[in-house]
This record gives sequence, C-alpha cells and structure tokens, in this order.
Amino acid sequence: MSFRHVWIIFKMSLRALARNKVRSFLTMLGIIIGVGAVIAMVSLGQGAQRQVQEEIASMGTNILYVRAGSMRSYGVHTGSGSLNTLTPDDIEAILRECPSVQLATPNASSMAQVVYGNQNWSTRVEGFNEKFPEIRNWPVDKGEFFTETHVKTAARVVVLGKTVADKLFPSGDAIGQMIRIRNLPFRVLGVLSRKGENSWGRDQDDTAIVPYSTIMKKLLGGINYIQQAMISARSPRATYTAEVQVKSLLRQRHRLGSFQEDDFSVRNMGDIAETYEATNRTMTILLGSIAAVSLIVGGIGIMNIMLVAVSERTREIGVRMAIGARPGHVRIQFLTESIVLCILGGLLGISLGVIASYAIANFLMWPTLISSWSIMVSVIFSISIGLFFGYYPAHKAASLDPINALRYE
Repeated sequence: MSFRHVWIIFKMSLRALARNKVRSFLTMLGIIIGVGAVIAMVSLGQGAQRQVQEEIASMGTNILYVRAGSMRSYGVHTGSGSLNTLTPDDIEAILRECPSVQLATPNASSMAQVVYGNQNWSTRVEGFNEKFPEIRNWPVDKGEFFTETHVKTAARVVVLGKTVADKLFPSGDAIGQMIRIRNLPFRVLGVLSRKGENSWGRDQDDTAIVPYSTIMKKLLGGINYIQQAMISARSPRATYTAEVQVKSLLRQRHRLGSFQEDDFSVRNMGDIAETYEATNRTMTILLGSIAAVSLIVGGIGIMNIMLVAVSERTREIGVRMAIGARPGHVRIQFLTESIVLCILGGLLGISLGVIASYAIANFLMWPTLISSWSIMVSVIFSISIGLFFGYYPAHKAASLDPINALRYE
C-alpha cells in the first residue's frame, strides 16, 4: 500500500470521526485520562526515586558508618553509642588493614552555643579529620578546610555550615573572624557549600566542623573515644567487601569471642539506597499499573463505539463493497479509525499528564520527573489499544455480506 493510499484512508477516518464530534471525544476520554494518569503517576514515582538518589549522594559516596555499640544492663540494651569502645586508633587500623577502604574519619560531636559579637546560635559541633569534604562530597564554598596539622595539634579552628554562617555573619565575611564555642575562641577558616535539608527534615547546613581531636580534648573533657566514624570504600561495589573487612578487624581488635555479639554497628549506605530505590520502583510500577487500568477501560469503550459505528454504517459498507471495495479495505478503514481515536486520545493524554505533573510539583511540592520513555510507552500502548480493541469491530465490518448490507435499514 502506497503512502497516497494511507493518506486517503487517514483523511477518511478523520472525516468519519468528525461526523460525531462529541461521541468521538467521549470515546477518547478513557484513553486521555489513562495516558495522563500513567504519565503523572510514573513521573511522581521517578521524582521520588531521583530525590532519594540525590539525598544519598549528598550524604557521601560509598559510605559506611561505624558506630559504637549498645550496652546491655540487666538484660536491657541502652542504645547504640552507649559503649565507649570505638577509638581513633581503630579508624587508623581500618585504613591500614582493610584494602577496600579508601578514606576514613573519626567523628565526635556535641551541641554547643556559638557566639560572634552580639549574634549567637545553638548548633551541632561536629569533629572530623581533614578528609571530611572528600568523604561527604561536601566542598568548601569560601575559604579553606582545616589540614592534617590542625588535627594533630587539636587546633581551635572551625569551618561553618551555610546556615550558621548566615546567622552569625548576616552582612559580613566570616573568613578569618574569631567566634566562641563554649567560651573558647575559634578562628573561622571557611564556609561549606549549601546542602539543604535531608529526607527527615534536618538542615544539614546547621553545623560547625572542627578537628575531631579538638572536640575530644577541649569540648568533651578530654575523652579518648569517639561516637562513630565515616568510612569511604573504593567503589560502590566495594562497600560490601569493606563492611566485612571492618567487622572482622574490629572484632579482632576488641577481642570478641565467637559467641560474643558485636560491641559496634556498621551501617552501609548502599543498603539504604537500594532499599529506598526498590521501594520507589515498586510504588512506581504499582501506581502505573493502577493508572493503566483506565487505558483498558478506554479501549473497551472504543470497541463498543466502533461496534455501534459498524451497525450505523452497515449500508455504507454494503455500497463500498458493491462498487469494488474488498473486505481488507473495509477492515483497514475501521481499524484506522480506531487507531486514530487512540492516537489523538494519547496525544491529549500526554498533554494532560505533563500538566498534572507540573501541577503536582508546584502546588503539592512533591518531586516529579517526566521521562521520555514513559511518554513513548504511553504512545505505543495507545496504538496497541487501538489495534487490539479495534480489530474485532473492523473484522465484523469486513465480514458483512454486501447484499444483506445493502438491504439493511
């Protein structure tokens, strides 16, 4: 069949559908709603998945969190971090003896009041080593980060989060200024770039970073243990190997017997990321499947209307066959009308889905992500619906006996 014949059949289909504009639109409505709902629901699921991926990335790449364990007192666990068994020496040993570990930093923290002039702000003061920006993927926006020398000498230097810098220095530059943390003077070396809130609503920029040795010796009363450590594996896949190596090494260093439980815990961010992504994928498929039901309903509606059209145009079919039209021509004609209905409905549905996605993002403040593949799948699915549900009415029209069709009133 030439392009000219295809174009003629397409124009005839449009003319036939235009005879009953309202009925044609109502027939397409199921496809419009179905395609729009699929695109909106899939964009909602993909937006949530992207947000989780960004939040995991903002927490650092290939990260393991090692935390001191839980103390058991009279059969009751007092909570993670209640033991004082994790030390900076453990972290140094992990760096030396665990091949899958690339970077690591001890971490000690405390809430404190920070003061500059007549400005003050209560924030969490976090202690890390000089590798913190690389591990957390958190660059310095202004100034510089502290060095290994600062860590070794327990220097009173600080790098501020964006929120703290804005609160203490609303109209000036923080670099080089002296602030007080628990009445001790600290020199501001830099300001971190903005991170924003994490998934549970905590402002990541509401922090002040100092050398971990400084917080242990000068803010926490000279303790010799740390609350936790951050470890960066050499690659995402290496996090699982690194987790095994770290657990084995710490059990050996802490002299734990085979029947003793760990006095520490290791949390793999890769596990958390995979759990979130699997949950979001399941929700996306579920939402898309529920929305796709309306496409099936729309296809059934198209089949019903096309059967009605066959009954209404029986005499027309008989005339066409009497002047030489073959059953195949009639079949193609009605099948084309069904496909045209689905394509037009699909295009309107895509517009509806895109508008709905933007409305959800702007008014409900939910993350959405419109992907090209969801639009392509919707179009292909619409054409498939037209073929599947339009074939039976088209076949019925092609099977009519010309003589009986001419007699039909």
